[in-house]
Amino acid sequence: MESPLLHINADLCKECYACIRICPVKAIELRANETVPFIADSRCIGCGSCLEVCHPKAIIYYDSRQDVRKLLDSESKVTALLDPSISAEFDDITDYRKFVAMVKQLGFNYVHETAFGVDLVAKEYHELVSNFLGKYYILANCPPIVSLVEKYHPALIENLAPIVNPMVASAKVARMLHGDDTHIVFIGPCLGAKTEAMRFEGDGAVDAVLMFDELRRMFEETGIKESTIEYADFEEPTGYKGSLFALSDGILQAAGLSQDMLTGTMVTIDGRDRVLQAIKQFEESIDYIRKNFNIFYCEGCIMGPGMKPNGMKLKRRTEVVSYSNKRLANFEKGKWIKELNHFSGIELRRTFAADDQRLAPAPKDKVEEILKIIDKGDGEMDLGCKACGYESCRDFAEAVANGIARTDMCINYSLRSKQEYIKSLKVTNEKLAKTQQALQDSEKRALIEKQATEDALETTQTMLRKLPTAVLIVDESLKIIASNESFITILGEEAADINEIIPGLVGADLKTLLPFNFYKLFQYVLTSADDIVGRDVHLNDKLLNVTIFSIRKNKIVGGVVRDMYMPEVRKEEVINRVTDVIEQNLELVQQIAFLLGEGASKTEKMLNSIIESHQSKEE
Repeated sequence: MESPLLHINADLCKECYACIRICPVKAIELRANETVPFIADSRCIGCGSCLEVCHPKAIIYYDSRQDVRKLLDSESKVTALLDPSISAEFDDITDYRKFVAMVKQLGFNYVHETAFGVDLVAKEYHELVSNFLGKYYILANCPPIVSLVEKYHPALIENLAPIVNPMVASAKVARMLHGDDTHIVFIGPCLGAKTEAMRFEGDGAVDAVLMFDELRRMFEETGIKESTIEYADFEEPTGYKGSLFALSDGILQAAGLSQDMLTGTMVTIDGRDRVLQAIKQFEESIDYIRKNFNIFYCEGCIMGPGMKPNGMKLKRRTEVVSYSNKRLANFEKGKWIKELNHFSGIELRRTFAADDQRLAPAPKDKVEEILKIIDKGDGEMDLGCKACGYESCRDFAEAVANGIARTDMCINYSLRSKQEYIKSLKVTNEKLAKTQQALQDSEKRALIEKQATEDALETTQTMLRKLPTAVLIVDESLKIIASNESFITILGEEAADINEIIPGLVGADLKTLLPFNFYKLFQYVLTSADDIVGRDVHLNDKLLNVTIFSIRKNKIVGGVVRDMYMPEVRKEEVINRVTDVIEQNLELVQQIAFLLGEGASKTEKMLNSIIESHQSKEE
């Protein structure tokens, strides 16, 4: 298995973080600046809890179908090992013999039920527990439990029962029957079995693991149906009470180990939360509890992640018990004992290795800082609502400090932040509403002003067009922006023809319409911004009086042109100019009178001075 056991499809993920909360070892991380969780393969124990809570189906497990097809297409013999929980999963198939035939139809040469492998393992457990030497054991039949101990409770490795699980025991039996070159495919409900299979070599090696839903898809892909298949039976040897292994306490019944409250040496624990508590208590208080622990992460294999979702535990339990009774109806116990003895030479012992994946303690000051951020005081840090998936607020703060969680995973902190945000948003909305009202009022005023401007513009344009005096406005390139009919009349018929196509000669170049000495006046005002007032200019046979003024400095100028030969203009201009002459003459007369007055005054003063001087001499 080259790829990770589990990964998350970012396109399907809804970022609900249910997977993070359910993971018992926090192997699913939410890193800083990331929104989609990440599964750390090295820290995963293969329990499959995340698969069950991920409703968008964004968590994808390693698909072994392609591996199995390669084995079936090869020339080697391939053996299928079926977990006893088939009766709880494939209750839609009426006869188990039809089911066996369907598996063979896929291309398997042999099909074994692992019930006999369970019996072999159960016998080993009976001997181990019966020969009590002061050490208590955790049974090693559940792959996620083995991984949990090796990775997160390495101190308990010596307490793991050193016996292979039924899958490996059955692989050894199959190779003893069919040869060492036989390929083995285990089919069951356990996700962790996919990684567990990779731990063994030689006669105990398992080449691939299919979960039940993968097997269903292979049936669908190949069109295999119960209605088109004849009966076939499991290869021998047949199992005895090992067929109850799918139930949590089935292995104990197969081993003849008692759970009697007064005299029994075993206790069975199953289910995620109970298992985590049990491992912790075994580590802390086994000398007080003094029991061997039979632990299954799921509530028995019948509730494994490879089973159909939303199954009812008691119904499935009933299916397994009913199936076992049918299988054992004509059971030949003597033959079974002989076969048990025949395979007793198979090596069923194993060892375990520590793979410590516990996170190093985070810096204390950093943890304290995070606790302050999520508003947890001294009395609250070891408590917690557990909604984040961590046992306490301190554990959560440790995870944040180690970079595998984020503060917004804390429901209380997140709710407070959202409430504060809602308050802030409410204030902002109120301000926005006021601003919006002000904008609406402003828009209304702007519309009124716009209408008034448009009305004024229309009036101005109408007046401009009807003025008897010629008016034009040009831009910095001497292109006409606007002109009136009087200006076009002055220019003549050619301009009138152009006006028919382009009203007001808008865009026309003034240099093509006026002679050099005329348009140069406009150019002068554009460059200098000095107005020209009342300049007489000849155009053809007309005498024009021109006033040019700056509207926007160096950008836009306007001109007022009057035809001096028009009667009303001539009369007005004559009156204006006579008035100017009279005013200038009056001003000249006033200046002469002033000068004469000044001269007479000076003469009088001079004469008086002479008289006074003469009288003085006579005296």
